[in-house]
Amino acid sequence: MNKRVAVSLAEGKKRGFRTGLEHGRRMGRCQSVLATLPPSTLPLREARVLFIVQGFDAIDQGIIQGLQETVREVFTATAPDMLRLAQELQPNLVLVMNGLHVFPPDHPSHVDQVREMGIRTAIWFADDPYFTDQTASLAPHYDYVFTHEMSCVAFYREMGCQQVHYLPLAVNTRVFRPLQADPAYRSDVCFIGNGFPNRIDLFNKLTPFLVNKKVLIAGALWEQLSQFERLKQSIKLQWVPIEESVKYYSGAKIVINVHRLTYDETYNKNSRNLPGHSINPRTYEIAACGTLQITDHRHDLHDFYTPGQDIETFMNAEDLIQKMSFYLGHEEERQRIAVKGLRRTIRDHTFANRLVKLMDLVFA
Repeated sequence: MNKRVAVSLAEGKKRGFRTGLEHGRRMGRCQSVLATLPPSTLPLREARVLFIVQGFDAIDQGIIQGLQETVREVFTATAPDMLRLAQELQPNLVLVMNGLHVFPPDHPSHVDQVREMGIRTAIWFADDPYFTDQTASLAPHYDYVFTHEMSCVAFYREMGCQQVHYLPLAVNTRVFRPLQADPAYRSDVCFIGNGFPNRIDLFNKLTPFLVNKKVLIAGALWEQLSQFERLKQSIKLQWVPIEESVKYYSGAKIVINVHRLTYDETYNKNSRNLPGHSINPRTYEIAACGTLQITDHRHDLHDFYTPGQDIETFMNAEDLIQKMSFYLGHEEERQRIAVKGLRRTIRDHTFANRLVKLMDLVFA
């Protein structure tokens, strides 16, 4: 073995040991958070709730779990069975998640029939404001309208809805949690999501910085990058299952979160161009994996996280590059923020927390 090869092997061992130590420390800190948080003591309401799923399992199952922790009886169903089960079960509340994508054309009339039985109805919109052209026709059929987007409250009231409330989304902690990631899932920088135009513009500017890093970008449309070939080996042009996303989040040193544009004729149904002021569910999901998140800014972010303490933010590409460079070189600061983000998420941003507020409003 020549001297150059020996030095290379020695350096490789040092890097491997250092990486293993970093990930081990991260998991130890995350496990300490999970072990020391006090158990939830949420009130259990005497109510029977029929929950209509939207078909996105990570959120649906999180809400089911939250309902089981906050009401006495919970039943779940898909939209085609809603009317029949409402007649059979006579619940105190029929709660519909989102009301888009998987519902039949006669869904609104079924909601009207449920209301005629004297059963309360509520819908919780999770995709606002991106599909408000469609939700505008659904919302007036419900007794209570909940939206995760603060800018849409006035919009639904203008549609004639009497009970409209801002209710942020949350995280399914049984799915999104810290994992000990295998080397194949480890990266310096990770982004999972489709390459919408504003994201393409941002990553075009980030490319020179990212080419020398271990990067994972996953989702459709990323072939539109102007320098796609330079990052091609780091890009998966496909949808990543939720279980895989959790592994990639857990294995990343930094996860970037970029909200999509609110107006886009190709990808959105928001012809009124209602603004996006509220954080997306990915904000909670990344934080729940015990990973440093750097996100663009939304108006309500400060209500849920504190930049520089339990999350980090960026204003533009230059700011993002500067902060990624800093945190990749400062392990202790990166892990400190990530672990605080995990603690705050598990303590404050579960679906059970949100559903207590929902039930208080519906059964006031």
